[in-house]
Amino acid sequence: MSRIGKQPIAIPAGVEIKVEAGNLVTVKGPKGTATQQLHKNMIIKVEGANATVERPNEEALNKSLHGLTRTLLSNMITGVTEGFTKQLEIVGVGYRAAKSGKTLTLNLGHSHPVTFEDGNGVTFEVPQPNIVLVKGIDNQVVGQVAAQVRSTRPPEPYHGKGVKYADEHIRRKSGKAGK
Repeated sequence: MSRIGKQPIAIPAGVEIKVEAGNLVTVKGPKGTATQQLHKNMIIKVEGANATVERPNEEALNKSLHGLTRTLLSNMITGVTEGFTKQLEIVGVGYRAAKSGKTLTLNLGHSHPVTFEDGNGVTFEVPQPNIVLVKGIDNQVVGQVAAQVRSTRPPEPYHGKGVKYADEHIRRKSGKAGK
């Protein structure tokens, strides 16, 4: 039995889960609605304030999908109640971010400013010029957008300049060995 897959998922108050044919799961909560097509082999049961995921047999495919399906369902519930956030830090002289309306503008030493638009369930916040928060209800989309923002100027190992995750550690290299 999967250690993760067999755990029940607590459904908080104000969250509504609907499982349709073919395991199309819709979760409604205070922050919005999340819909996802989960694998058809898994058996999803919603009973009272708990949801459980079961597998039909002990085949290798079903074993591997058991924990995954439970985690995806749990992330949907977390997304519509609390949401997901990725924090990015901008390091470098003159590197900064600004938000105007629904547009995030990054000045990262390129010949042009780089812009990103709010949308696809993701919003940007800029509490300080060197910090960008990517927020949304879908963990996969938030992570993907944060990775796209980071890829505009990945951190370099010599000075550490660039866009990095807040919890990321940049492995530094020494420069030229002088005499």
